[in-house]
Amino acid sequence: MTVTIRDVARASGVHVSTVSRTFSAPHMVNAATRTRVLTVAEELGYRPNRAARALTTGRTHNLGLIVADIANPFFPPLIKAAHSAARQRDYHLFVADTDEEPAVEEELVQAFSKQVDGLVLCSPRASNRALERLAERVPVVVVNRRLRGAATVLMDVGHGARAAVEHLSELGHRKVALVAGPAGSWTSAEIRQAAERVSGVELVVIGPNAPTERGGLAAARSVRDCGATGVLAYNDLVAIGLIEGLGNLGLAVPGDVSVVGIDDIVPGRLNRPKLTTVAMPAAAAGRLAVDLLIQEVTATTSLETHLVVRESTAPPR
Repeated sequence: MTVTIRDVARASGVHVSTVSRTFSAPHMVNAATRTRVLTVAEELGYRPNRAARALTTGRTHNLGLIVADIANPFFPPLIKAAHSAARQRDYHLFVADTDEEPAVEEELVQAFSKQVDGLVLCSPRASNRALERLAERVPVVVVNRRLRGAATVLMDVGHGARAAVEHLSELGHRKVALVAGPAGSWTSAEIRQAAERVSGVELVVIGPNAPTERGGLAAARSVRDCGATGVLAYNDLVAIGLIEGLGNLGLAVPGDVSVVGIDDIVPGRLNRPKLTTVAMPAAAAGRLAVDLLIQEVTATTSLETHLVVRESTAPPR
């Protein structure tokens, strides 16, 4: 027999309206009651009628997640955590990839706006003006970008970047290259500002660059020619490509040049040498972004980052 909302209410010892709110507006139900109702619903095999609920509440219980490059190993942990957080709240999550193109980003937001209750934008590339305009169409939470009037989840990449450059300085590196990310990247700007605040180090900025292994590979010659003995790369993919490019030019890492990445993706731990990097809390950011979106909370939250020292850094010769 089909399990109804009344069956769940009776078994949970709560009113039918409480069960309804648990699925349609979970933030309005206290945690203990919400957990009890969800547990009973799962045991009974209850599944709310989404189409009917959408008609009565005006909500689809669908969310969108737009990332800059789904092929970048940084994003899958964030996507997986966001998907889990959405599922726990009885939401479906749809994921799309902009391929680092601001125009595609705008098209996707417009396409999603009529089909979802809200959007998570991860490392968006569009201008602030464009994003603010898009945010008027649908509620958004932005990850790794500040946006006026929108909830934002920031990973404190500035703190991590400063720790990375200070690490190189403590090893004895006096000239450090910063292999920057794409033009218009908020993260790249934060990294640069933090790196420039480290005293006693001459910083050479190289870029903008594609945020990929190919971008790091292309930057290798400029790193060699500038004479830097230490490098901070925009992300781990760039760092891995840079290590390969330096090797092609006859330079050893860390023997001739020390390299630090940002993100702490799995390939960096498998690379040879294992990559010194700034660990970014991607999974925590994904969970928090979904929570803020569902609860309709407009707040700015900053998550901590930390330096992980491995094999790609050493004192200069």
